[in-house]
Amino acid sequence: MDWASVAGFLLVVIGIGAGQLMEGGNLSSLVQPAAFVIVVLGTIGAVLLQSRMTTFRRGVSMLRWVISEPPDNSRKNVQDALIWSVVARREGFLSLERYMDTAKDPFISKGLRLVIDGVDPVRLKDILDVDISLFEMEQRQAAKIWESAGGYSPTIGILGAVLGLIHVMENLTDPAKLGGGIAVAFVATIYGVGLANLLFLPVSNKLKEIIGKEVVRREMLSDIFYSIALGDSPRVVEERVANHKN
Repeated sequence: MDWASVAGFLLVVIGIGAGQLMEGGNLSSLVQPAAFVIVVLGTIGAVLLQSRMTTFRRGVSMLRWVISEPPDNSRKNVQDALIWSVVARREGFLSLERYMDTAKDPFISKGLRLVIDGVDPVRLKDILDVDISLFEMEQRQAAKIWESAGGYSPTIGILGAVLGLIHVMENLTDPAKLGGGIAVAFVATIYGVGLANLLFLPVSNKLKEIIGKEVVRREMLSDIFYSIALGDSPRVVEERVANHKN
């Protein structure tokens, strides 16, 4: 559980609610279903228009990472890598099959398989680097839907405000309907700007950080497999790991 994200979300909600009450307002005035529909559905529609469905679904599924960040296995990978290098040096590459069969990480399994198959070290690293590039591209494209939502949301909020004002102008002769139109106009702007700066953009930046850490981990593993394929000693493998930490 990422308690910083939980605390940040709670502070946002409490800050807006408390500020509204301190100004003498009513919390119910911030609840405008029409404004919510315009901003949220409009933003989702705009993001879908620019994205493939698979990318959109992947980006939505990443939202859980903001609260529950994927486990960082870098330290365990380092420990495993030192074992792989010792075993490969003493018993040969084929002895790594037992580690490949039990590996839960597809990237580790692929790296070990390339080492076991005796693929040329340079070719091995090229294959893994291409795999990393494709992974990073797919993940960043998926995370970008939140950044895009942060860009579209304020504009759609303004669109909602204009629609609310149009409703006001159509009912100038009926004072009873003016309040609702004005409320939708202002609240739509709040929803648009608020969602962009307090949810969509922070989520996007958090996901980028998580993806960056995973890319670094895979790059470290790529160097480790390259070093093992070269037949380097465990000390050399350890030095490669140290270089990534620095």
